[in-house]
Amino acid sequence: MIPPHEIAERALEAASGLDGAVAIVHATSRADLRWARTTLTTNGESRQTDLTLVGFRRSGDGIATATLSRSQPGAEDISALVERLTASLATAPAAEDAFDLVEPSARVGAGWGDPPALTSSASLDPLTSALGAMFAGPSEIELFGYAEHELTTTWLASSTGLRLRHEQPAARLEITAKSHARTRSAWWGISADDFHGVDLATGEAELRWALNAQATRVDVEPGRHRAILTPGAIGDLMVDLWWSSSAREAVEGRSVFSAPDGRTRIGERLGERALTLSSDPFDPVIPAAAFLSTAASSDAASVFDNGLPLGRVDWIREGVLEHLLTPRWLAHSRGIPAASSADTLRLADSAGAGGVSDLVARTDDGLLVTCLWYNRVVDPQTLLLTGLTRDGVYVVRGGEVIGAAGNFRFNDSPVAVLGRISDAGVTQRTLPREMGDYAARVAMPPVTVEDFHFSTVSDAL
Repeated sequence: MIPPHEIAERALEAASGLDGAVAIVHATSRADLRWARTTLTTNGESRQTDLTLVGFRRSGDGIATATLSRSQPGAEDISALVERLTASLATAPAAEDAFDLVEPSARVGAGWGDPPALTSSASLDPLTSALGAMFAGPSEIELFGYAEHELTTTWLASSTGLRLRHEQPAARLEITAKSHARTRSAWWGISADDFHGVDLATGEAELRWALNAQATRVDVEPGRHRAILTPGAIGDLMVDLWWSSSAREAVEGRSVFSAPDGRTRIGERLGERALTLSSDPFDPVIPAAAFLSTAASSDAASVFDNGLPLGRVDWIREGVLEHLLTPRWLAHSRGIPAASSADTLRLADSAGAGGVSDLVARTDDGLLVTCLWYNRVVDPQTLLLTGLTRDGVYVVRGGEVIGAAGNFRFNDSPVAVLGRISDAGVTQRTLPREMGDYAARVAMPPVTVEDFHFSTVSDAL
């Protein structure tokens, strides 16, 4: 088997007849454990290596680009991939996002020739005894869930001389507990780099508390209510906001961040609280790769920017919109500050204090929402989302949870929600339940939102 860094080198060598190329190799090692009805169902390990090759060709009217990928590539696969890429480039139109490829600041990045980082089933060992104790608990509670640990090593090489490497660990644990003939359901999940120090006892206690709280049913009519959103719930909303913050969509009038006459809302205050939404590859809690890596151009990123150094970007600073996702070509053509994002997202409130229980204690009347699910954009112009609450909506009266309501469909905009946050806790790493497959490096505070729109009752648990 060809070492991953050598795959990148061979791909560039084979593509040397092109006018430029970027090779991206991902080597992923994964271990996982799954259970249903309080019984272990599967466990396993897997490894995968993927090559993505981006090619560039100069033509009379600009630069064309094409991208092709291959899993588990051997030497013959690389040659065949380059042949197909060359054929694709022959008919590709000029790219509107054409820009000079990124030049290296150093010839070869640290660890370029090192082997990929590997995980194994041993990474799950910190969970096994605690899971066994949970499985031996009361038989009237059924447990469903999974745990996975993943190490992804990325190599990025370019015809300009870039040689970059990054190792990204990721651990994820989700548990759903059901009781009383599955008429009650509670969820708990975490995101981390590994499972050392994960407190399953706390998770079990929260699940049992939630199931017990659902013993008392309180009828609540749909409408606008004060909502306490857990870090994971507000995280799902902020990920949608982040992914929808393309400067191109804004200047073309297709976005909630559009202003008249082809302008954007950069510089506009979105809320009174001093909330800051940022992405930082050097975040001490959720660090990520400090260079851009993308297989395809989009409104938010460009293949010409592959290898671009990344730093902290404040999308919203102290309540004011500061940046939108802006590739270099768009920044150059529109006079907007260039801004590319690391794969992290943090929301912080400078006045935030305490956790979910503290927000509950500070609330006279409201609904505590565990998590959101199946969120979809209804109107890009306002970023109106629709989705469902799931696995627990709890009624708060006089600073205490007095019971549970049913679940609801919601219709609200993350941008509007930012302007209606009236209280917040301390930021912590969290797992957005809906977006966790795609955005696992997220840190959020719990927040209290005024007039959150619970539009209709949902029959979902």
